[in-house]
Amino acid sequence: MVKLPLLEIDSLVVDYLASRGRVRAVDDVSFTLEKEETLGLAGESGSGKSTLGLSIMRLVPYPGVITKGHIRIEGTDIVKLRDSEMRLLRGRKVGYIFQDPMISLNPVKKIGDHFVELIRTHEPKTSQKEALERAKTVVKNLGILPERMKDYPHQFSGGMRQRIMIGLAIALNPSIVIADEPTTALDVIVQEKILDLLEDLRKIYGMTLILISHDLSIILERCDKIIVLYAGHMAEYAIGEELHRAPKHPYTQGLLQSIPNIELTDQKLSAIPGSPPNLLNPPEGCPFWPRCPYAMEVCRVKEPPLISAETNHLVSCFLYGEKGARVE
Repeated sequence: MVKLPLLEIDSLVVDYLASRGRVRAVDDVSFTLEKEETLGLAGESGSGKSTLGLSIMRLVPYPGVITKGHIRIEGTDIVKLRDSEMRLLRGRKVGYIFQDPMISLNPVKKIGDHFVELIRTHEPKTSQKEALERAKTVVKNLGILPERMKDYPHQFSGGMRQRIMIGLAIALNPSIVIADEPTTALDVIVQEKILDLLEDLRKIYGMTLILISHDLSIILERCDKIIVLYAGHMAEYAIGEELHRAPKHPYTQGLLQSIPNIELTDQKLSAIPGSPPNLLNPPEGCPFWPRCPYAMEVCRVKEPPLISAETNHLVSCFLYGEKGARVE
């Protein structure tokens, strides 16, 4: 019997059907993920990271729509599921840590009530008392005193609210947890604690983690596999160590060159010139060519295919030939 991957995304396309035209936020993205692996989604704002993450929960906000492709979780194509079937899958199979804990929690509802509602929605036979006891166990593992379940969100700091969001994501012990910019608006010390907590929980619960961040340094430090997105396209896909050692795509190289290294006393940082494209009117050919220092004539008229540059290393760039060799 062939073993199915935990998560398989095949030729996924997500569009926002705006009044001014169609915005293609995710364009032909494919990858697989196995149990207990960590995947990082990196790229600038507007690259399609969050839309891709929300697609896995089928929570792309209106007027977004999955127009093509498949999202299979343990072999089940969730694109084809009814809304009622999808609601049962959310939380139990896939948990989501939303980007802003300040607005993701109901300000007039106690923290314990958030957990009880989540658990009893998926497990109606569980009593309120049992659900609350389970919730206390979860928050205790997150470093929150169980007696604080009676408090409201405004009584917690930003870092503690993020821990609560993590707790809600893992309360039903899902196979996959998606963390969308989990360190946004947190100071550096709290960021590190949150990321360490996610890593510890991943090991304890045997979860697969998808970490979304615009900070490539965080992704490199924490993830087994990395996808670099640009304008909804997969610019590069590689093992974390390989991407750090030998980045192929000029966009990835530019992101890495903008990361400061505290071990170097004389370091010249460089920024990627220009701005991300307007997805209502994207450029012809490769979406990165207007900002690329190596742009060739073919880049302006033709979109590069995603090719294998090395083992487990894919890149979408005309700088590399069919067998991945650098083209001079």
